Amino acid sequence: MDWANAIDLARFQFAFTITFHFLLPAFSIGLASYLAVLEGLWLLTGRSIYLDTFKFWLKIFAVAFGMGVVSGLVMSYQFGTNWSVFSDKTGPVLGPLMGYEVLSAFFLEAGFLGVMLFGMKKVGKRLHFLATLLVAVGTAFSAFWILSVNSWMQTPVGYTFNDVGQFVPDDWWAIVFNPSFPYRFVHTVLAAYLTTAFIVGAVGAWHLLRDNQNAIARLMFSMAMWMAVTVAPIQILAGDMHGLNTLEHQPAKIAAMEGHFETHAGAPLILFGFPDQAAGEVHYALEIPKLGSLILTHEMDGEVKGLEEWPREDWPAVAIVFWSFRVMLAMGFAMLGLGLVSLFLRWRGALFDRPWMLRIAVLMGPSGLLAVVAGWIVTEMGRQPYTVYGLLRTADSVSPLAAPAVAGSLLAFIVVYFFVFGAGIFYLLRMMGKTPVSGDHGPDAMLPVRAAAMALAPAASQRPNPVGGKGDL
Repeated sequence: MDWANAIDLARFQFAFTITFHFLLPAFSIGLASYLAVLEGLWLLTGRSIYLDTFKFWLKIFAVAFGMGVVSGLVMSYQFGTNWSVFSDKTGPVLGPLMGYEVLSAFFLEAGFLGVMLFGMKKVGKRLHFLATLLVAVGTAFSAFWILSVNSWMQTPVGYTFNDVGQFVPDDWWAIVFNPSFPYRFVHTVLAAYLTTAFIVGAVGAWHLLRDNQNAIARLMFSMAMWMAVTVAPIQILAGDMHGLNTLEHQPAKIAAMEGHFETHAGAPLILFGFPDQAAGEVHYALEIPKLGSLILTHEMDGEVKGLEEWPREDWPAVAIVFWSFRVMLAMGFAMLGLGLVSLFLRWRGALFDRPWMLRIAVLMGPSGLLAVVAGWIVTEMGRQPYTVYGLLRTADSVSPLAAPAVAGSLLAFIVVYFFVFGAGIFYLLRMMGKTPVSGDHGPDAMLPVRAAAMALAPAASQRPNPVGGKGDL
């Protein structure tokens, strides 16, 4: 039996499904907070434009949230089928953490989502706003617990081993607030906010290209650009602090990210190149002398360890980590650049009047999604060949399954995801493409649920649109 193939297929299956899943929470976490801000501004100012914008994005949130819940269920399935040894070894630590996520986050989201979607005229404005806030808080709690789980796998502390080799909790505070968790949590939540901001900005820009005077589109675009220029610099700083934390606890990951095969005093910053893991070098490297050491150690001649410090069997896949890191950085600096350009145009009074700016904003719509996927690849591939860093190897975590069995379930996932989530994404784009109209405050209360049902139905892309006209707002 070829176990290597089974392991590779199981890893690819998990990567495929978690990529879909991670995109949806990255969007819905930021969108829930955006909805809370919009409703709060409406209550504070009384301006109906905030309510109109809230209602436009509320249906989109309902669909994205539903898709995110469904895609998340698949993760639990794979823990039991493909990664049963991992689940057995880490269950006493990770099981309660994931249970806390369900109790404190999912119940909160699910409990108040119905009020948020249908309760505007039933519970009063302030109580409805409280429900919206609690849904947003629930998404943050969900991120808190899931990132605590992932961070513990990256920097495991607060555990002991029992007689059968399982990780068992010794200090829950140390487990939850493990060394990498604060940095990963801040970095990921800020990424979710930027992801939402650039999607909202792209939708606003799209409608402004069609009607430059659309008030709701102007509001969307303006708020998104404020978020870009405010949060992008903070995110870059948070990313730098996260990198320094990774250097302390996972130096091999940093060596792969930077493309350093040899230990250097005064290490260069390699901008581009082609890592050759077999040869242990980066071909055609474009580098800036000593800048790598300055960034990582804050000293021009600081020592940066190369991968030669570790056995080759402990090296991650250098090329994937190296290039994913650069994609993430490129997206981050592109976001900052667009935010700064928007600030200049705002100062000139021309934020909405430059078609080239609006077109760039539309193209930048998926930039946050690309950045979070690239960052997740860096995080997970950089941890290899371990599932629990330095303690439990991936090869020792997989279930005793034959490659054909894993291949069969992988093929099933690909087919189902293609139809179900393809239809859902298609429907999300259709809703985003509908022109936002001001002044209609009597939407059909069932539209969000009908939208979610259509997005999750395999044949949704071939059904007629169930909403239309003014009632769609």
